[in-house]
Amino acid sequence: MFSPRIHRFEQTQILPVPLEEAWAFFSEPKNLDSMTPPELAFDTQSGDDEAMFPGQVIVHRIQILPKIWTTWVTEIVETEERSYFIDEQRFGPYKFWHHLHRFEACDEGTRMLDRVHYALPFHPFSAPMNGLFIRPQLEHIFQFRRKVLEERFRGSSLGG
Repeated sequence: MFSPRIHRFEQTQILPVPLEEAWAFFSEPKNLDSMTPPELAFDTQSGDDEAMFPGQVIVHRIQILPKIWTTWVTEIVETEERSYFIDEQRFGPYKFWHHLHRFEACDEGTRMLDRVHYALPFHPFSAPMNGLFIRPQLEHIFQFRRKVLEERFRGSSLGG
C-alpha cells in the first residue's frame, strides 16, 4: 500500500479591521459560499445555520470539473475564539484535508493565516494532478478569496 504524499499550501493576508470583526465574519460558516469562485458552484447544503463550534459538521456540494459534482463534508474540529479554528474533511475529493485558520491582531488590523495540508486519492497515480491541476486550483481559490475579502473590508478602518 502506498502512503499519500502530504502537500502544504499557505497564505497570509492582512485585513484592515479589528480582530473581533474579522473573527465575527469567519466564525459564521454561511460566509464561506461568497468567498469561493463561482465556477465551482460551491453550495453549502447544511450545517451553516449557527456560529462555528467544535464538532460542527458542514455539508457542501461542489463542482470539481464541468458537470462533475461531489459532496464535501467538513468538520470544525477545534476552535479558540479570536485565535484559530481547524476544519477537516470527513468525506470529499481529498484523501486528507486539514485547514488551519489563524488570526492575530497586528498594527494594520488582523493578520490571517490559512495553512492547508492535503493529500490526493490514488497516490502515486494522482501525483501529476497536484502540479497540473490541484495546486493551481487551490491558488486560484485563495486568490479569489483574497480579492473578495479586500472588497468586503475596503473602507473599514481601525477604531471606527
